[in-house]
Amino acid sequence: MNIVFKALNDATRRQILEMLQKNDLTAGEIAENFNISFPSISHHLDLLKQAKLVTTKKEGQFIYYSLNTTVMDEIVKWLLQFKPKKNK
Repeated sequence: MNIVFKALNDATRRQILEMLQKNDLTAGEIAENFNISFPSISHHLDLLKQAKLVTTKKEGQFIYYSLNTTVMDEIVKWLLQFKPKKNK
């Protein structure tokens, strides 16, 4: 779970996840939305993939990135276990 929190700790990676909620995208399509180098985008995507927050599918010469909803569901379920204590 540590790698998941590391992946979610970065605003760029969170923004990539938000983009993938709408559509599956290639690295190039993702990179078009940022003013950072392509190697930086590749690094962010690699961390998201290591954390299993995204999956990839190769179609021809393109690799499409998709949000891994199964892992996202598990994270939400885990987080919902923590209920704030009521103050007396």
